[in-house]
Amino acid sequence: MRAALVQTVNVYPLPARREELAAVASLLPAIARANVDHHLTLLGEAAFRGAQVVCLGELFPAPYFALDADPMWRGLAEDAENGETVTRLRGAAARLRLVVVAPIYERAPDGRRFNTAVVIDASGRILGKYRKNHIPEGGNEQGTFHEKTYYEPGVPGAGPGGANVSRNPFFPVFQTPLGRIGVAICYDRHFEGVFSTLSAEGAQLVFCPAVSFGEKSRRLWRQEFAVEAARHRLFIGASNRKGAEPPWGQEYYGESHFVGPDGPISDLSDHPNLVIADVDLDGLSRPDPAGWDLRRDRRPEIYGAGKANG
Repeated sequence: MRAALVQTVNVYPLPARREELAAVASLLPAIARANVDHHLTLLGEAAFRGAQVVCLGELFPAPYFALDADPMWRGLAEDAENGETVTRLRGAAARLRLVVVAPIYERAPDGRRFNTAVVIDASGRILGKYRKNHIPEGGNEQGTFHEKTYYEPGVPGAGPGGANVSRNPFFPVFQTPLGRIGVAICYDRHFEGVFSTLSAEGAQLVFCPAVSFGEKSRRLWRQEFAVEAARHRLFIGASNRKGAEPPWGQEYYGESHFVGPDGPISDLSDHPNLVIADVDLDGLSRPDPAGWDLRRDRRPEIYGAGKANG
């Protein structure tokens, strides 16, 4: 399978100063359309390079607005099944014959908002969606993040489509012709049990779209995924924004990459906004070259109550 990740930033020209952002309240649909246009171009570039599945970035139709706690940005949320962004992506997926993982800002029918990845198959059919389960609030030496202002922790809602093979309602795994795909969004990656659950529910490739910055985050970025891939015998595609967005000026370090149970996978891309790798899912059925069989040899009875069992 040839898989691709997008790493880019908001392309809509925003004001140079934070105090001027209120002026864009009426422009939210234009901001989303400009970013969707940009990503449709990148989908075409990925397909041209042989990609069969592409994961877009976290909250890709917008700047990373959670650096501030401004309710104005809540107006960007849209329907995850029939909204303009998903409708346009479904058409592109069918035209380009791509499986697309599209992390958007969802407004559910009951008005609740979620950070949601919509999974679309190569016919343009929605396979289902994953809602970010862990929502951060805090800051580091570079900036703050106020995600609890904008959306709440995920609740079950994998439908429609019937492609979800997981028994865990919070961690859907989608059967595609290419393989079984799961999603963990940004902050989710830090929590014990996330990747073990996805693996236990059958995921072969897990995408982790993120907006990450800060010294510790960067230092641990590759280490976290490498350990999870080796421990749970998974392939992981980790996507991060790359660059800075006015007016905040916060630098996102990028470093999007693929890693498998045996280590990093080479980036085949010649495009600055794409990371592309050939992922051998058949290799997951072969014995671990280290001689490990961690799933077989794990002893869940020796771990304390509340520990995740994978």
